[in-house]
Amino acid sequence: MSDATGAVAPVVPEGAATIDVVEVRHGAFGVSGSGDTSGFGGLVDPRVMPGPSQPPYGGWFDELAEEMALCLSVRGLPMASAVEKVVVDRGEITFFVAREHLVGFLSAMRDEPGLRFELSSGVSGVHFPGDTGRELHAVYHLLSITHNRRVRVEVTCPDADPRIPSTVSVYPTHDWHERETYDFFGIVFDGHPALARIEMPDDWIGHPQRKDYPLGGIPVEYKGATTPPPDQRRSYN
Repeated sequence: MSDATGAVAPVVPEGAATIDVVEVRHGAFGVSGSGDTSGFGGLVDPRVMPGPSQPPYGGWFDELAEEMALCLSVRGLPMASAVEKVVVDRGEITFFVAREHLVGFLSAMRDEPGLRFELSSGVSGVHFPGDTGRELHAVYHLLSITHNRRVRVEVTCPDADPRIPSTVSVYPTHDWHERETYDFFGIVFDGHPALARIEMPDDWIGHPQRKDYPLGGIPVEYKGATTPPPDQRRSYN
């Protein structure tokens, strides 16, 4: 749905009380003023995320949050300092943690008997170019086998300082996952025992899963022709 100015009203994620607009995309592949007659050049697409949730969160989420706050306070790490926000959306809970407190937070999640998230299924990266000051996200997926619960932990850092503490000391299986996230997104995990590319060649320039990575053209075999990158295919100049 759009208003009189043509702006598209953001769609609120299911169950979210508030939303955060992290980016507004215009046109297809960022193209504008190219003589595009398809109509795609007029697209206005806000990218929204569910905003912070307020307790009570419902179900076992409240028990988890209370246990976590108590555990962190005992360790001298107030939850208000460690956790930037809590998001409950689509039946899942995500804790956004300040990067300087990440290692202590995950240690508590793993070791506290009332939490006991023994297993991490990995680290993944996300890039939001329009989320100023928080462009890069590292996402940790934790599972408590003891309590049969799953949570998500998310940490952000800016493009200008893409550094997050390594958590290999807490979950040794993060070794290769952090290397992959560094390889594809450029997040530097401080303290990693051997941070290096894991899939791209060592001399590769750039990080291919970032949204600002050049899409590139595809060379073809006849007459030396090339297919231009998608963001240039409707440039008629």
